[in-house]
This record gives sequence, structure tokens and C-alpha cells, in this order.
Amino acid sequence: MRTERPEHLSNDSNTGNAGDDATGDRSARRAVTVFPILVLAAGALGLLLPGGFSGWSESVPYLLGVVMFCMGITMTPEDFRGVARRPWAVALGLVAHYVIMPGLGWAVAHLLDLPPQLAAGVILVGCAPSGTASNVVTYLARGDVALSVSVATVSTLVAPLVTPPLTLLLAGEYLPVDAGSMVTDILKTVLLPVLAGLAVRLLAGRYMERALPALPWLSALTISVIVAVVVAGSADAIKSAAGLVFVAVVLHNGLGLALGYGAGRVARLGEPASRAMAFEVGMQNSGLAASLATAHFSPLAALPAAVFSVWHNVSGAVTAAWLSRRGR
Repeated sequence: MRTERPEHLSNDSNTGNAGDDATGDRSARRAVTVFPILVLAAGALGLLLPGGFSGWSESVPYLLGVVMFCMGITMTPEDFRGVARRPWAVALGLVAHYVIMPGLGWAVAHLLDLPPQLAAGVILVGCAPSGTASNVVTYLARGDVALSVSVATVSTLVAPLVTPPLTLLLAGEYLPVDAGSMVTDILKTVLLPVLAGLAVRLLAGRYMERALPALPWLSALTISVIVAVVVAGSADAIKSAAGLVFVAVVLHNGLGLALGYGAGRVARLGEPASRAMAFEVGMQNSGLAASLATAHFSPLAALPAAVFSVWHNVSGAVTAAWLSRRGR
């Protein structure tokens, strides 16, 4: 659920209109608060009325394509110039993301002795790119938004090259992984829609400006539908596995946030950049993980991604509020 990034969302300057800042802050808080509520409601709907979503699983990749197209529309050339300005910090964020979260997924699966389907699902969540709400949460935490956007952008663009081999390496001991087919799926459902959205923004930027405020809500509703479909597909297994999956997700996300922040501090990036690193490492594109798990493993393997979708937004908002108060 990436939001458009207006000028007042940058933390690089202390200048700006206080009224605009307050409006942006309220809008961002509203988005981060409403999103997990929508996802939670969608999950409950899928659990209570699984028959209502029967046959919808094939639509999940297309729904994810809508989310990624919206993300592409919110991108601007400034996002890519940010990468060029601080390649070291962006590279560190990228490496930390794709080392810490996949490794934690594998470790949590072993520590809790998860069944193969759930273990593969947890690992796949860890191998996904950065979460699409991470830049909003970074803003709420008074972190380095420019760095957050740069790392999220690059981690999404390189996902077709990184996510499949990592999943094969770490989840291959639990379930067969067709890395080649996974590359194709990520190209079709992530990279192509993002590039299409970026092209639309570049070619019709004036007209797209009016649509930008609606895009976060369109993304939130679409991700909610994905969660409902995923939960409905494994409704029978959720009652026995939900508690175990919740523990796995809380450990995975909590350790990711802590180690991401620690990586920034160890690298001496400064407090705002360390906060950005925490969210870029600890928050995952769980919509992509759910789509890939449904297509390549099973609906049960997609359950960790569905739970992660709700939890990482809740934990991210709470962590951001705590860091913001501590900063004051």
C-alpha cells in the first residue's frame, strides 16, 4: 500500500508549511490505521464464508498486478535519483533486506519445527521485497523517507532475480521449488505492472496527479481481497495452525525490525536512516508472497503471508509511534 510521496513527506529539510505537514501526517496515520483493519476484516470474511471465494485463487496474480501498477504510478524520477545520490546506503539496505529476512524465515521455521507447507510459506515471506507501506511508516517514525523509498524501489525491481533463487536455497528442503517458473511469475505480476505504471506516470503525469490520493485506498482494498481469497482457500487448516503461524510471524517481523535498525546503527548511517532501515528490512511485500505461495505451493503455505499482511502494519505503526515520541 505505497502512498504518493508529496514534498512534505521528505525528512531531508526542516522547511515547509506546518499546515501541509499536519495534513500529510493525518492522511498517513489514517492510511496505516485503516489498512490493517481492512485486511483483518477481509481475513475474517474469508474464514467465515470460504465458499464465497471459491474459484478466486486464479485471480490473485492479477489482483497483485493492480497493486504493483498503482505502485509504479506513484514513482517519479526523483526516486531513482535518490539511489544515485547514496548508493552505499541503498546497497546496504538492499543487502540487509535480502540477507536478514530470508535467514530469519529459515531460522524461525526450524526453531518452531513448522510443517513443510507453513515453513515454506514463512521462508517465502522472508524472500519477498520490501513492504509497500514501509515509506509511510518511516515517515510516521520521523525516519529518512528518501532512503526508504529508494530501498523499496530497488528491492522490488530486483525481486525477479533474487526472490526465486533464495526461495529455492532455503525452502527447497521442505517443498519442491520451480525457481524458473517463479521468475516468470514475478516478472508478470511485479516488474511489468510497476514499469507500466511508471510509464503512465511519465507520459500522463498531469492527469495522474488527480488520481494519486485514491491509489493507496485502491491498493489497500485489492490486498484485502487477496487476503480474503488466501484465507478462504485454507479455512479448514487455519483453526489448528493459526496460533503457530502467528507466533512465527511475530518473531519474524519483530526480529527483522530490530536487526534492520541495528544494521543501520552499526553502519553509522545516523538515527533517521536507521529507522528507515528497520522498516525496509522488517516489512515485506506479503501480497507477492501470498500470490507466489498460492501458485507454487498451496493455500496453506500462503497463510503466513496473509497473517504477515495484517501484523506488520500493526507492529510498524506501533513501532513508528514509539520512535517518533522517543525522537521528540
